[in-house]
Amino acid sequence: MSKTKSFIFKGKQSFSSSKLEQIRRQFNKSNNLNAEIHSNEIYLILADSDAFNLDGILDVLSASTQDEEFSFYVGPRLGTISPWSSKTEDIVRNVGLNNIIRVERLFGFQINKEFDNQNLDVSMFFDRMTQSIYPTKKDFENLFISDKPRSLNYIDLINKGKEELEIANRSFGFAMSSDEIDYLYDFYSNEKRNPTDAELMMFAQANSEHCRHKIFNAKWNLDGSQKNNTLFDLIKETSKASPDGIISAYKDNAAIIEGTKAERLHLNDSNKYEFVEDNLNSTIKVETHNHPTAISPYPGASTGSGGEIRDEGATGRGAKPKVGLVGYNVSNLRIPNLLRSWEKKEHKPERIASPLEIMVDAPIGAAAFNNEFGRPATLGYFRSFETVFNDNKARGYHKPIMLAGGIGEIRDKNNFKLQIDNDYLVIVLGGPAMLIGLGGGAASSVSSGESDEDLDFASVQRDNAEMERRCQEVINKCSAQENSYIEFIHDVGAGGLSNAIPELAGDSNLGVYIELSKIPNSDKSMSPMEIWSNESQERYVLAIHKDNKEAFESICKRERCEYAIVGVITKEKSVKLYDEANDNYPVDVPLSMLFGDLPITEMTVTSNDKEPVNEFNAEDFDLKKTIIKILQHPTVASKSFLITIGDRTVGGMVARDQFIGPYQVPVSDYSLSLRSFTSNSGEVLTIGEKPTLALTNPAASMRMALAESLTNMGGVVIKGLNNVQVSANWMAASGENQEDLALREGVEALSKISVALKISIPVGKDSLSMKTKWLEGEQELQVTSPLSGVVTAMAPVDDVHIGVTPELHTDEDTSILLIKLNDKNRLAGSIFSEVTESKYNCTPDIDNVDIFKTMFTSVQELISNQEILAIHDISDGGLITSLIEMCFTKRIGMKVDLSKIENINEQLFSEESGFVVQVKSENVNQIKTSLTDKGLIVKDIANLQENNFSIVKDQSELFNESIINLERVWRETSHAIQSIRDNKDIADSELRLLDDKSFSGLMANASFNESQIKNINIKSTKPRVAILREQGVNGQNEMAAAFSISGFDAVDVHMQDLLEEKVFLKDFQGMAVCGGFSYGDVLGAGGGWSKTILFNDNVKDQFERFFNNENTFTLGVCNGCQMLSNLKNIIPGASYWPAFERNFSDQFEARLVQVKVKKSDSLLLRDMDGWTMPVASAHGEGRANFNGKNLEALKNNNQIALSFVDSNQKDTEIYPLNPNGSVEGVTGLTAANGRVTIMMPHPERVFRKLQMSWHPKDWKEFSPWMQIFINAKKFSEEN
Repeated sequence: MSKTKSFIFKGKQSFSSSKLEQIRRQFNKSNNLNAEIHSNEIYLILADSDAFNLDGILDVLSASTQDEEFSFYVGPRLGTISPWSSKTEDIVRNVGLNNIIRVERLFGFQINKEFDNQNLDVSMFFDRMTQSIYPTKKDFENLFISDKPRSLNYIDLINKGKEELEIANRSFGFAMSSDEIDYLYDFYSNEKRNPTDAELMMFAQANSEHCRHKIFNAKWNLDGSQKNNTLFDLIKETSKASPDGIISAYKDNAAIIEGTKAERLHLNDSNKYEFVEDNLNSTIKVETHNHPTAISPYPGASTGSGGEIRDEGATGRGAKPKVGLVGYNVSNLRIPNLLRSWEKKEHKPERIASPLEIMVDAPIGAAAFNNEFGRPATLGYFRSFETVFNDNKARGYHKPIMLAGGIGEIRDKNNFKLQIDNDYLVIVLGGPAMLIGLGGGAASSVSSGESDEDLDFASVQRDNAEMERRCQEVINKCSAQENSYIEFIHDVGAGGLSNAIPELAGDSNLGVYIELSKIPNSDKSMSPMEIWSNESQERYVLAIHKDNKEAFESICKRERCEYAIVGVITKEKSVKLYDEANDNYPVDVPLSMLFGDLPITEMTVTSNDKEPVNEFNAEDFDLKKTIIKILQHPTVASKSFLITIGDRTVGGMVARDQFIGPYQVPVSDYSLSLRSFTSNSGEVLTIGEKPTLALTNPAASMRMALAESLTNMGGVVIKGLNNVQVSANWMAASGENQEDLALREGVEALSKISVALKISIPVGKDSLSMKTKWLEGEQELQVTSPLSGVVTAMAPVDDVHIGVTPELHTDEDTSILLIKLNDKNRLAGSIFSEVTESKYNCTPDIDNVDIFKTMFTSVQELISNQEILAIHDISDGGLITSLIEMCFTKRIGMKVDLSKIENINEQLFSEESGFVVQVKSENVNQIKTSLTDKGLIVKDIANLQENNFSIVKDQSELFNESIINLERVWRETSHAIQSIRDNKDIADSELRLLDDKSFSGLMANASFNESQIKNINIKSTKPRVAILREQGVNGQNEMAAAFSISGFDAVDVHMQDLLEEKVFLKDFQGMAVCGGFSYGDVLGAGGGWSKTILFNDNVKDQFERFFNNENTFTLGVCNGCQMLSNLKNIIPGASYWPAFERNFSDQFEARLVQVKVKKSDSLLLRDMDGWTMPVASAHGEGRANFNGKNLEALKNNNQIALSFVDSNQKDTEIYPLNPNGSVEGVTGLTAANGRVTIMMPHPERVFRKLQMSWHPKDWKEFSPWMQIFINAKKFSEEN
């Protein structure tokens, strides 16, 4: 009889030298030590000891059996499984090591000092919410041992009465109201039985504020008068007033907005890509994940983005997420050595992360999920705000806002879920159940500090974006069908299966029968309640017809996507969960009980007049000092540290991201996406939020939030305001009169202005527990957020070419105009009031909606007529910020003339709605007259000048500073956080680039003849190219599009096809190995993918024969480049190739970078020698590491194909011009006499000029990178 046994192996160094040095500094500083630290990965293996392939697993893991004791170990908490483990076990299975049962990774830390764990701060070594410290190996050897399943619990209310329910409510953290407890007591008393914990947990999640939105559906009494509409009614009024473009609102996971006909890249039944005209609509959804981000920032933000992505994918009968957004509100950062005058002593509870910790870790979590899933994040915002404590109370964001949203694509025929019927199969698609995220819906519905700390641990979630990618591939394949197998789909979020499956049944007015044992489960110790209600991520529930079972299963198997048929739909309108092991029903209740008519919440509020404050005189504050402080404020300052960590080009459907101009400055007002690879139509996406105004005027804060979302949109010509759709997200601290009143006023105001502008709000979400309470000593402290309404607006765009940005034009005689609604300059709630710590009574507002509409439509008309050259809205920081940010785009100066203005500070720092536009000087009078006649205020306030930004009044100079110095100030926050989070040397390098006078930004030098494309496509031959992918790859669509447009038959080839010998490489002339995150890059980028090939002889032989066939070509990009580099021993002439390792920055880097095509024998780069162009680059492990003299050998053999270059077209190692630190800038190589070319950048994402955030004006439809694909076609025709 075989027995299992655990093995412990040692792997590579856990972290880069710079990251270890960061940990060392933190540890020594916190503990007053001077210790040295080193760390290695430690692998715990559970295997069948009778048939264990030791050499095989050591090879796969690149590990050794060396037995070394470490000071301590960090690993996943007992009873949990890390994402690394899930992905690595997939690799182990796919390479054929069938006797490995479990694999887990820990980190061994060796410290050269004797110390006692109990008395030292070791918090910098681990995430307390997801990891544990194990002092010795013996402490983690039992990581794989599962306890017996915990039992089902019954709450004995029959004998002990309602008090037992109240006790259970507290101990389980159900967060149920007294009305709900009464409701349940009555139900079970009438049933004459006791409830199970599984039933109560299910009920609590389904009826939490998070899921039921009780306050938005509540009755309202204001000053003794009953209001005749709920908050939800007010929101719905907008869609009634302006239904244009709305297909689905308020009844699905996301809103569906009418699109247009476009050529969709379709994958047919033969897995061949083809362009098919289709009606493509848009989806929009924005969520928040505030509580999880407060207690564990990285997984909280990661699963926040992941959950919103699932919402989009599960819309209708299946949709495709396209572009995403993220946003953050936190209290004051208090960056060490960079404390600001307005930041006072910090007070916060220990159990939540600090604002700085959140902004270091949470953005990485959200970006990592988006990156690995393959959705570009092209929009966002960041606000830092906190007031001083008064009577132990303050305003701020100790409970942060973590906003995650996006827009997607859905075929018109998949808009609506179908009515399913009795005996339909209920399927769980995605990962297994784990004891994570339990009770998250309820936890998110209470203020931070009011729940039990142990329940915070239970509500932390775990991310696995690579699994969600596999699920999305299944959804994509089904939704592309003429009649999708998916008839009903729901994402699994709050409440887990206990919420998703009953909702699936309830929406169809049917019931459901589920077998507990069929639910995929990785933790055998879980109780029925825990299996049913855990919130393990990356899961969906689907209903399909039983006739489609085998066909659906084949799709899942090809994508290696876990699935399980867990039950059936029933005519009986009940939820039955059967436990075969115990022959009982942990859940057996009618749907009417779960979604029954609970008492409607009643909100009673009393209006009150705010006491006016003693206003400061704004003109008393020093102008220069104030400008510097404004630029230093995190809300105004550069957001580069939030942006470059996120892939913004994956998918190839992005026409505008956050970066602007040749210097790639993050000041874009909007994001633009494309409908298709062949269309110029798309969607514009913007954000508006003004929460600081709400402390004085909640209604104004919402009017201004909507106005900001629209002025941000002003630079793109849209079809009209009636086609703007808005997602409104509401964050407030409900439960106190002042906060409830502010919420009511804010919703009423947004509803009214939206109706007036003909704008609809078809989707949104609320999070109404934005308060943190805790004891500090014997005092109770409280931090409450202001009403925070975040408005995300989208609109269809006919032609994404027609639009302008803040990028200034420097080759014409121009003037800068200020366009405003009126001459008011109100300062309450402004950044000025924060940095000067001054108070004012009046906030900016939209006093006249008609004038605002006139301003917006007038600017749109000027842009349509090409009369505006550059545009920037006025928002945080005021007019001064808009002007200076525009100067950054070209590193040029500006002279601002305020001679006719009395109150300089009010004019420069107020945040009244308006625009700054650049126009030709010859058009100034005409434009001013036209706009003034329409009732707008227009002022000719500035002209461009060299180098310096100056302000004058009546011949007197009030301010004069180098634009470079101002940009350095503006970058301080980004640089500081980047220094803490990443490699500090690299952060310093980027800042030094400001002083490099030889750096002139991006440029292009290429002689591309676009007519080749038309000529090549008239040829009759269509060679076949394999678009090769492995699980986790996400860049196949843009690769297929580029090859298809170039005249190829592009065929989707999954590694599973090769392993099962359903497809053979010999049938293709070309192979394109795509980018992404194969296996989540857990064993080194491309490592798991290459090992899958090398460990399977039949597949390895196919690749080797293909590489040796002189009639074939191979292109490997990014992850494909990394994978192919690991196959260099079977590629002719590739023996000197480097390994691709972690970027020197220790971070994923996504940038538009400058590269030069080298003279090489690469057939794909033929006739491109010397071309220098921008290209998309997005990777975390792209640094080419050469052994010995291999680099010299490659240079001598003309095998260096691409390199990063500076503005002088010289090879560079300077960051960020070289984003990964490769020696001599090497980023592309060739072998096999030029037939195999690998590169880290992504030419397939930027084959159209529209796909670049900057390009020369003289480029036509395509970028010069299209030459690669044309060359491939020419080679294929010649061979």
